[in-house]
Amino acid sequence: MLLSQSYLEGLSELVDKLCSDDTTSQLEATIQFRKLLSDEKNSTVIKIIRADVLPRFAEFLSRHGLPQLQMEAAWVLTNIAASDYTLLVAECGAVPRLVELLGSLNANIRHQAIWCLGNIAADLPSCRGILFDHGALTPLLSQFREGMKIPVLRTAMWALSNLCFGKLPAEVQVKPILEIISQLIHSADEKILADACWTVYYICGDKGDAVQDVLDAGVCPQLVNLLMHASANVLLPVIMALARISAGDDKQVEVLIENDILNCLGQLVARNYPKNIKKQACLIVSNIAAGSKDQIQAVIDADIITPLIVLLRTSETDVKKEAAWAISTAASGGSSDQIQYLVSRGCLEPLCSVLTHNDPDLVYTCLEGLENILRAGEAGKKGEESGTNPYAEFILECGGLEKLEDLQDVDSDRIYELAMKLLQSYWEEEVSESDDPNIPGSNDSSDTVEATSEDAAAAVQPPPVPPPPSTADEAE
Repeated sequence: MLLSQSYLEGLSELVDKLCSDDTTSQLEATIQFRKLLSDEKNSTVIKIIRADVLPRFAEFLSRHGLPQLQMEAAWVLTNIAASDYTLLVAECGAVPRLVELLGSLNANIRHQAIWCLGNIAADLPSCRGILFDHGALTPLLSQFREGMKIPVLRTAMWALSNLCFGKLPAEVQVKPILEIISQLIHSADEKILADACWTVYYICGDKGDAVQDVLDAGVCPQLVNLLMHASANVLLPVIMALARISAGDDKQVEVLIENDILNCLGQLVARNYPKNIKKQACLIVSNIAAGSKDQIQAVIDADIITPLIVLLRTSETDVKKEAAWAISTAASGGSSDQIQYLVSRGCLEPLCSVLTHNDPDLVYTCLEGLENILRAGEAGKKGEESGTNPYAEFILECGGLEKLEDLQDVDSDRIYELAMKLLQSYWEEEVSESDDPNIPGSNDSSDTVEATSEDAAAAVQPPPVPPPPSTADEAE
């Protein structure tokens, strides 16, 4: 600390040495600047930046006859790029020289250049844009070779992951990246593995055909295998990458099913995994259930419905919402037999209980699920001796009707309209009886109050007509 303070006080002398023509003085000053930055304080970085020495360090990167000076200058820039002033490093002329150093014969210099570029890539999109503009991707990919030391491989994989974050330029081809990733997702090193999976996740969210590129690279089987990895640092990027793949078309989703993803997801939703893992697992199930009836049947055959219903009953709101989506989605596209299976596993009561939650999106999702189930029950009531909708009867018995009626008071037009549509379509008689003042018990209170003339006049007015029920398309 005292050493840093004394050097800061003599900063002008260091700048003079840095700007001199004496290479020994230049190296000594660069080393001292690097030591100053070891305190990792922004105040130190600011003083160095104000000394206007960044272009000088960038210049030192081209001193190919002085490898130690190159190394120290790259180290200084790496530390500054790790601060809040990354963009200044990206704009000081260092990037093209750092890219050039990726071809250095000195392994330590190459490693330091990778590290500095990785810090720049981890910052703003504009910083990554500068790296792409100077062609950093191809020489970075060339660093991945057999016999790489693990620390260097970790740094290179981390830098590549940072570079792929966000939207890739249109001219970037992801296949060379995926060729490397397809090998590194088999790594035994947890950090390499995690960054490789994050890279897949970033790529899947970028371009329209990116999911197909990922599948063509053959990474899907190993990604599914990694769902059983012991480390949450690996499991999170794996399951998030698979969630993006599951948002693809039916053929792409079928690849996941063929690689037995549903059995792995069944374990993730049934066992004691973190909330964010369970949430993503439910999301993938929901995406699969949004496909064909065969894919819905695959979900059923994997015995995932029961643990999903347990989550719907007992989990936090975030997980409960995704579980509700999964069950509702399966119901919306399922056959009558598949919906009957969902009901037989006990989905109706927990779906109704979710109607009391404060999350409007969650409530609306459950209403859509109930609508699809009731529609199936309406088609199947012909086989009932009573001629009634069995699912409507069960919802009535478990208190769901009261919860639907309570939704008439919510501050959401779409929830109100869908709730009214269900009430009028499936419980019109019960709703009419509950509103009839001549039926005992239909009023909230038996007490009478004295009405004013204005109240009396208002009382004889016809009740307000509720808005017409929305169409099925609107509800969906």
